[in-house]
Amino acid sequence: MKKSTAGIILLVVCVDDIVITGNDHAGISDLKAFMHSKFHTKDLGELKYFLGIEVSRSKKGMFLSQRKYVLDLLEETGKIKQSHLMPDDGDPFYNPERYRKVVGKLNYLTVTRPDIAYAVSVVSQFISTPTVKHWAALEQILCYLKKAPGLGILYSSQGHTRTECFSDVDWAGSKFDRRSTTGYCVFFGGNLVAWKSKKQSVATCEIIWIHQLLCEVGMKCTMSAKLWYDNQAALHIAIKENLVSTGYVKTGEQLDIFTKTLNGTRVEYFCNKLGMINTYAPA
Repeated sequence: MKKSTAGIILLVVCVDDIVITGNDHAGISDLKAFMHSKFHTKDLGELKYFLGIEVSRSKKGMFLSQRKYVLDLLEETGKIKQSHLMPDDGDPFYNPERYRKVVGKLNYLTVTRPDIAYAVSVVSQFISTPTVKHWAALEQILCYLKKAPGLGILYSSQGHTRTECFSDVDWAGSKFDRRSTTGYCVFFGGNLVAWKSKKQSVATCEIIWIHQLLCEVGMKCTMSAKLWYDNQAALHIAIKENLVSTGYVKTGEQLDIFTKTLNGTRVEYFCNKLGMINTYAPA
């Protein structure tokens, strides 16, 4: 990252893939010329594909998806209401390595598919000794993905720069260790920027990190972030440096897609709330 009076330049590098963005257009041009002279890099123009993530633009905004990644995964696994799972649930799966490989790929898919974050977090708990029933749960996730491989997240201007977080807890929801699952998602400017489904995670840490990151890249965050919750336990969260304030949201309106198994209608409802669309769906 480079800041100057002309603006800011952000450089993202992963092995031999590079993304350059920012508002210092002259500086970006100079950087591209320098990199070409030193490393013979090739300018591929506007970002369209990066590490399996497809990027497209329209009048509505910027759309991120992993459609090709999903289709490749379905082809590889032969797959063109999730129940509660237990560690020793059924006979051992004959190919644990394959189970771990598919779970790893599904974890990366959650980069643009928050709708499967909870389901993937559940099957990820059994990678050491998976059973046939655990593999059946994986197949259910793959069948769900097959219905809409092009589903992704739309980023568009909402006319504000507020930071909001919705947090939900499934208290002692795990049947075998009685631990709670915390799910949260963070919106900046009305757009989804972070989400997680994990046993006993802390949403405020993510909010504070995002606030600091936004300030570092030059965004003006004058208002404190808002944490919406549906339980009294959130009142005990430490509010640091006035970065986070709390608010109450009705349980029926909470984004419990990150902590519970839902039916198709509720999944579609929450996908809409998260700003997810399918640009490949028939008009």
